[in-house]
Amino acid sequence: MTLLGTFRGNPRNDLGWLNSAGRPDPDVAFHRANLPRVGLDDVAAAATGVMCSVALYLADGDTVTSLTFISGGTAAGTPTNYFFALYNTAGALLGQTADQLTAAWAADTAKTLALSAPVRVTKSGVYYAAVSVTATTVPTLIGTTGAKPILTSEVALAQTSGSGLTGTAPATIATPAFKRAVPLVIAT
Repeated sequence: MTLLGTFRGNPRNDLGWLNSAGRPDPDVAFHRANLPRVGLDDVAAAATGVMCSVALYLADGDTVTSLTFISGGTAAGTPTNYFFALYNTAGALLGQTADQLTAAWAADTAKTLALSAPVRVTKSGVYYAAVSVTATTVPTLIGTTGAKPILTSEVALAQTSGSGLTGTAPATIATPAFKRAVPLVIAT
């Protein structure tokens, strides 16, 4: 057995298709994403006023200034509040965007919102990027589906928490519930 386990091929050749599917080199255009650009579709993020948070690996030294979620085929219908937020590995709030109130969020639209202040990561690990929309119709988001954690040390790729949320992110992710739908998020 080798460092690559039982795989006998050249990893660069085997993963070459990702060169056209991936994003720019993060040393050129800083970003972190929780999913690749392939195999994505519409997913239901959460019910109105419920927060959906997704696991996002951030490295020591990263500075996150904004978060991007992409709506799917369903636009936000009559939104009254929505925000994005960033939480640390323990689920404590690090920063959030301004409440977008009644601003439109059309179908198939990337929505990039700036955090109220840049967040500098001081320890590499899994953080949580969150979205909450209070609206008559909550938009679907571009994402995928994921399995429930099996091993003790695994984290949920997506989870929901809270209810009746409006324009302010909760101080912590309290009593998270596993969610199979995993929205794509890009931190810049």
